[in-house]
Amino acid sequence: MRLYLAVAVLMLALVAYTDAQDESVEQKFQRFGEQFSEMGQTLAEKAKTTFQDLHNSEFAVSSRNWFTEQFEKVKSKLTEGAQ
Repeated sequence: MRLYLAVAVLMLALVAYTDAQDESVEQKFQRFGEQFSEMGQTLAEKAKTTFQDLHNSEFAVSSRNWFTEQFEKVKSKLTEGAQ
C-alpha cells in the first residue's frame, strides 16, 4: 500500500512540475522579445552616455575651441585681404 501511495505522490509531483515548467511557444517568443527590447534600450542608453561623455571631454572641447579660433583667424584674414 505504501508503494502505491509513494508512486501516486511522485506522479502528482511530476505532473505539477511539468505544468509549472510548460510555457507555450508564444510566451517564449514574447519573453524573448521583451528581453531583446530591454537589451536594446540598455545598449542605446550606454551609447548615448558614452557619446555625451566623449563630446564633453576636455580634449573634444579644446579641439573645438582651437578649430573655431583657426576658422576665425582665416576668416578675418580673408576679409582684410578683400578690402
